[in-house]
Amino acid sequence: MTARTDLSVTQGAALSVGAVLGTGLISLPALAADAAGPASLVAWLALIVLSAPLAWTFAALGARYPDGGGVSTYAGMAFGPRAAAAVGWTFYFAVPLGAPVAVGFTGGYVSDVLGGGRATELATFVAIVGTAYVLNWFGLRVSGRVQVGLSIALATMLVVTVIAALPHADWDNLTPFAPHGWTGIGAAAALLVWGFAGWEALSSLSAEYRDPRRDVPRATLIAVAVVGVLYLAVAAVSVLALGPALAGSRAPLADLLAIGLGGPVRLLTAVIAVVLTMGAVNAYFAGSSRLGAALAREGSLPRVLGTQRRSLSFILVASIGSVLLPLDLHTAALLTTGCFTLVYVIGTAAALRLLPGTGARAVAGFAFAAVVALLWLNGWPALLSLVIAGGALLYRAFSTRSPSGRQPGEHGQALLDPVRVDRTEPDDQPVHR
Repeated sequence: MTARTDLSVTQGAALSVGAVLGTGLISLPALAADAAGPASLVAWLALIVLSAPLAWTFAALGARYPDGGGVSTYAGMAFGPRAAAAVGWTFYFAVPLGAPVAVGFTGGYVSDVLGGGRATELATFVAIVGTAYVLNWFGLRVSGRVQVGLSIALATMLVVTVIAALPHADWDNLTPFAPHGWTGIGAAAALLVWGFAGWEALSSLSAEYRDPRRDVPRATLIAVAVVGVLYLAVAAVSVLALGPALAGSRAPLADLLAIGLGGPVRLLTAVIAVVLTMGAVNAYFAGSSRLGAALAREGSLPRVLGTQRRSLSFILVASIGSVLLPLDLHTAALLTTGCFTLVYVIGTAAALRLLPGTGARAVAGFAFAAVVALLWLNGWPALLSLVIAGGALLYRAFSTRSPSGRQPGEHGQALLDPVRVDRTEPDDQPVHR
């Protein structure tokens, strides 16, 4: 179990907001508008409404069973070590899948300033992913305070963007409201899961609160409110101010600031996007490399990945392979959100088994039904997440190795809490927590 650090409600809410308020928002309004037009606002609202029971479910698990392993721990408690391994695999392989998407969002901003199109975006990918690899190879990590600071910078930019662009809002931009039909709302919702991934971190932080049963629900309420207001405000202003141009934009926040403030705002937003993405990729490379090593040590991945550096190298190679695949940003994002959604399906299913009381199970049941629907709306890309989870189950079933003695789901802490330590061990040895 993670050592208690007396996390306050305010600190916990800030970390939870930081976990959810990710870099995807710099491009998600445009992707959602491309899928559904102005009706994408319905998808945004639906995901915000879903956030409340989903966040509450993970918060309730954390308050009742404080542990740093998060979803993986609860999957192991409810369904055994194979389910915990399935969660671990899904997180682990989602990182190299998602890295090109996250950097692709930022690459749109860089190419918007420098030009060069796809070539500039690929150069941005190489620079950010390569830097993250080198930093983690030598054990250097972005501190938790810096990560929170980056999240605050993003939130500040969002508030400034909304205020600056609001005078340019035009209600006529709401028509036609659903140019791609009502099915477009489902397609947009599947994409927007990217922006709402992170609620599972509520449970992984639970062991660090002064009083988990009292403080976790309070921090959750604050985080859901802040994230919901920011997301809906940015989405609404993007649709109202940019109109049809939003769907084709690779840098929607820069476009909003440009019409609201003018001047060299595109360069500023590009710099902020790069810094935010660098922090996020560095944190996830650090966390996932530890996760892969832990999975290998307990027999859930090949033993060759049993050190942090080898696991990190696999993530780099897999990320490069992912960016070279002939996939557009939309499809690549759906492949990644399918993995996030499956983790939520397993986590809420575990809550149905672990949480006591009719009311708690009713909320968890609603969240479970909603994320199952999101997995279905994800379409064929969701099959990849099922293949990954199935691979974990088969590997555990046919592996002849003996577990290392770690408790089911303990490896989940490595990714769900990727910013606890500022320096990792630089030698090529297994990292023990």
